[in-house]
Amino acid sequence: MKARWARLARLQALQIVLILLFIVIVFSVLAPQAFLSGFNMRGIVVNTSILAVLGVGMTFVIVTGGIDLSVGSVLVLSGVLAAKSMAAAGGQGWGVALLGAVVACLTGLACGLVNGVLVARAKVPPLIVTLGTLGAALGIAQIITGGLDLRDAPEVLVDTIGFGNLVGQVPNLSVIALLVVALGIVLLHHTRFGLYTFAIGSNPEAGRRVGVKVDRHLIKVYALAGLLAGFAGILNLSFFQSTTIAGQSNTNLNVIAGVVIGGTSLFGGVGSVFGTVVGLFIPSTLQNGFVILGVQPFWQQVVVGAVLIAAVYVDQARRAAAQRGTSTRTSLLTQLGLRKESS
Repeated sequence: MKARWARLARLQALQIVLILLFIVIVFSVLAPQAFLSGFNMRGIVVNTSILAVLGVGMTFVIVTGGIDLSVGSVLVLSGVLAAKSMAAAGGQGWGVALLGAVVACLTGLACGLVNGVLVARAKVPPLIVTLGTLGAALGIAQIITGGLDLRDAPEVLVDTIGFGNLVGQVPNLSVIALLVVALGIVLLHHTRFGLYTFAIGSNPEAGRRVGVKVDRHLIKVYALAGLLAGFAGILNLSFFQSTTIAGQSNTNLNVIAGVVIGGTSLFGGVGSVFGTVVGLFIPSTLQNGFVILGVQPFWQQVVVGAVLIAAVYVDQARRAAAQRGTSTRTSLLTQLGLRKESS
């Protein structure tokens, strides 16, 4: 029994949950009435929902050993083009809203394909490619709008997706994000697509030797990340009723921080969507708690940056320990949830 508890305590996902629980307890003690209110808890969940959609795609990218710095800008560009298309179509019905959603998703998919082709075919480092598309996507959005936010979201989209509730105080936006997370978990941990993703992150050359079309798969992974960024764009437009052009400067940091804090290794080959979601709640909870306590919001970025560095350091230390043989790493099949290691 003791060995089982010791093994459970070493699980990274559990450690992340305990960190989040500790943060919640601290803010609950410092501001119990404000922080623990139903309205505030709902706000944290809603604010994390859009990041969670982006985090699912980012998890796949980082598991391959890559990075995508462009998700915030792609979200903005997708929202801008969606708003423009809906304004041109006119009306406030579901037909116009569906048009905007399709335009947003196609925009994100196109950006993701550009990233994937440049990374996989042109062999440009992912950091450089996505840094370039970060600036390009944001620049195109500003050219189209003149730097001014658009607010052409149909009322049905705002009332139903942005502020609607499924049951009681359960927001539709969070339910949609939960469905995306669930699909991401299944895709990453229980399909061949996910298996290939882990294989490329662990050893791309070995993947080629067993028949994995590495370049084609990388394009698919970046396309998936772009598609989800586009989908997040229409969700963002629905909730904020604006394209928030100037409001996404920290989105990339928050998403990457959440993914890495959640246990996905920047070196590739290790990660989980569940860990990403828990990791994303950490910056969202910190930001919310700081606002309630009257702490300058800039401190939130300081803390998130520090936690991100600490998470990468811990991951690097574990990798070094594993290479020295002082600790064991679970097999690829275990990470995929396909087989349990014998105790």
